[in-house]
Order: sequence, then structure tokens, then C-alpha cells
Amino acid sequence: MKIKITSDSTCDLTQELLDRFHIATVPLYVIMDGVSYRDSVDITTEQIFAHVAAGGALCSTSAVSENDYIEFFTRELQDCEGLVHVTLSSKMSVCYQNACNAARRFEHVQVVDSLNLSSAQGLIVMEGAELAQDQTLDEVQIAQRLREIVPKVDGSFVLEDLEYLRKGGRCSTVAALGANLLGIKPCIEVHNGQMGVAKKYRGAYEKALRNYVRERLEGNDTLRTHRIMITHTPVDDGIVDMVRDEILQYQPFAEVLPTDARGTISCHCGPNTLGILYIHK
Repeated sequence: MKIKITSDSTCDLTQELLDRFHIATVPLYVIMDGVSYRDSVDITTEQIFAHVAAGGALCSTSAVSENDYIEFFTRELQDCEGLVHVTLSSKMSVCYQNACNAARRFEHVQVVDSLNLSSAQGLIVMEGAELAQDQTLDEVQIAQRLREIVPKVDGSFVLEDLEYLRKGGRCSTVAALGANLLGIKPCIEVHNGQMGVAKKYRGAYEKALRNYVRERLEGNDTLRTHRIMITHTPVDDGIVDMVRDEILQYQPFAEVLPTDARGTISCHCGPNTLGILYIHK
């Protein structure tokens, strides 16, 4: 392999997709009761939610360290000529800064700021892996093409409630209580690397998801229809299949790829969170 594409664990790609695109990831950390665990290596999303459901404190997260990146890049460069690493948004984490600091020690490592998270970041990673199949492109050229794709990636999620955001200090108790009492399901959208509320849906969660998919996809001719992600924390049976059917009702995506949100993302949004993520033309 001439050029290898790597990412942080926050790209939320399944092991099947990681294997298919020959992508390696480096884990962020989930901190539970003062103990640090490597995301999806030492701790699972199910363990995180079980801990909180049992009355435990909300878990926190921490970035990949500069030393972690140095060790990771050293290992991954053993079987390639160059490397392009795609990080979690620099406006949400110091991962990008740490990766850039580590990359300065290597001649053939490029770092790309996804300005996004979860499988929106993962979409950029897969685009990079497909570009890397062209053996004429080096790591600098691939990184530049990915930076051109970054502003075209659309990432958003609908949350069933705001409890995890409230516990994590990202939403006030009053706002969370009001939203829950009124049955509001907020849509969180990533814009220019930062998260904000894009829309507030009322009513049952399934109804909110149907409206969310319709409003984002119906009649939208700006989309690349080669691939769309459905990324979620644990949701009720049938929800993912329902969302897949809704997607295909509005757009002829060639691939509809469900993925589970890993621990880092799940820590901040809680159960019953689901998003559709795609790329604009």
C-alpha cells in the first residue's frame, strides 16, 4: 500500500468498513469513575450506558495524546510510503492539534481536520481510502482533496431527550426539563466544526425521525447519492430499518450504511440518538 488513511475512533465506522477500506484508528479515552479506558478497546458503549443507568456519574472523554499519535504513526508507517490522518473537529477536541504536533516528527504524514464528528468524519476517511487506491497520488495530494471535501459533508443527529447533554453541562436543567415536558426532540447539526441546534421536533421519536429524514432529503438535488450513513446509539428495534426505508423513499443512495456510535460520541448524546450523514456535490 502506497498511502494509508487513518483516523480517530470518533469516525464511528464498523469493523467491516475499516477492513474493507484498510483503515486503522487510534482510540480516544472514556473516563469512568476516574479511570481512563481506550474507546472501543477497553470499554463498550453498552458498559457506558449501563453504568449511568445504574446511577453512576456520566462518563467524560479525553483526546488522543501527542505521544499516542507518535506511536500510532510510527506503527502505521511500517507498511506504507505515506499516511493521511483524519481527526475529530478541531473545534471540539485537541486531537487535531496533538496530531499535527506529532506529524511534524515525520516526513510523510498529513493531518486533515474533518471539522466534524462520528461517521461524517468517517465519510471523509472513506473518501480518502478510495483516493488512495490511485497509486499516482501522494499523501499531500490526497490530504488536499479531502480538505476540499470537508465543507461538503453534512452531519446531524436527532436526540430523544437532552439528559446526557444536561449532565455533561452542554444544556441547562431548565432547557432539558422544558424540552422533555413538551416532547421536543432536538436536531443537533454540525456547522463549521461546531454543534448547534438546527431544528426542534415535537411528538414521538419515530415521528420526529421521519420528519427529520424527509426535511433533509426530499427534493434535495445537491446530494451525492453514492453513500449515506445511519449512525446511532442503542435505539428501539425497527428504528434503523424504518430510517433506511425513509431515506430510499426520497433519494436513490447506492449505499445506506448503518453504524453504531462508539463510546466517545455516545458519552455526550445518550441512548436513542440517530443521525443521517452524507456529502453534498
